[in-house]
Amino acid sequence: MNAGLPCFTNAFPLYLAPMAGVTDKIFRQICKRYGADVLVTEFVSAEGVFRRNERTREYLDFDEGERPLGVQLFGADPAHMAEAAKQVVDWITPDFIDLNFGCPVNKVVAKNGGSALLKDCPTLTGVAKAVVQAVAPLPVTAKIRIGWDADSINAVRVAEILQECGIAALAVHGRTRAQGYSGEADWRVIGEVAETVTIPVIGNGDLFSAHEVARRRAETKISGVMIGRAAMSAPWIFKQIKHYLVTGELLPTPELSERWNVIIEHCRRHADDWGDEEQAMRSMRARLMAYSKNFPEAKALREKFQHVSTVAEIEDIAEMNDGASKERLLPNASRRTTAPNVLTLNPTE
Repeated sequence: MNAGLPCFTNAFPLYLAPMAGVTDKIFRQICKRYGADVLVTEFVSAEGVFRRNERTREYLDFDEGERPLGVQLFGADPAHMAEAAKQVVDWITPDFIDLNFGCPVNKVVAKNGGSALLKDCPTLTGVAKAVVQAVAPLPVTAKIRIGWDADSINAVRVAEILQECGIAALAVHGRTRAQGYSGEADWRVIGEVAETVTIPVIGNGDLFSAHEVARRRAETKISGVMIGRAAMSAPWIFKQIKHYLVTGELLPTPELSERWNVIIEHCRRHADDWGDEEQAMRSMRARLMAYSKNFPEAKALREKFQHVSTVAEIEDIAEMNDGASKERLLPNASRRTTAPNVLTLNPTE
């Protein structure tokens, strides 16, 4: 794909987007099995790297089979970002470092991180240059949005700056920071970026089908795509995209039994990792909501998923629901009386 990125061997790589609270090791490995070519960790702050606390270790944990894998960092202090990047390289030896210039979340932006740097190009330049120099010859990539808001769409200029700084590849999400995840991704701007710079441009935003990926590939000069929210409910989308790009044929959605096997595997491994099954399953509820999309009896499933606290409950629900809707899902008689955790399906990506 690019001389600076020797680990990216696919001519049109499919990235799994880094998403806070979603793209942990277990989910990355599921997506890898279905054909994701390049994986990136959840974003990590430079300060978190310095502290090396338990949460940071979890974010950075990966298995060799996940390569090529990058670590995404965010921060606004060039010296701190450079030192954090060096420590990450020495600590876990990723295949590349990725810089987060796109996160729209308030707590990140308030610290001048993520997409805040789209309106502070001098600091963005300083961070990019410092990290590239600190970890050379390891490749450094970056992810941006098309601008801060509709009145300051500057993705083309930012892309030129990052290319000049030595960034090896650039992922562009087709929304502004002000949009968050609302409205439509502006692929016209992504196309302009790909036309302007010579480094690989990875398109991101509203890619929910193999047909949509093929369309964007044909219409722009993007070098690959990054799949985010679509993978949350359908990690097999990577397999579907690859098949369609090669054959022009749409693969059907996996059988219901296969989809349930993915959910059960995810829950079991998550519970094993946490060592506290009830807490693990509580933390899985939002993920289960995403998986329920396009399932038979999806509304009833979501009602049950809000209250699961053991893997056995998931297995029971799967047994009831697997196959051709043998019976409607009924409310759980042993439902908890306490309110469930607040669930969100809009992670940072």
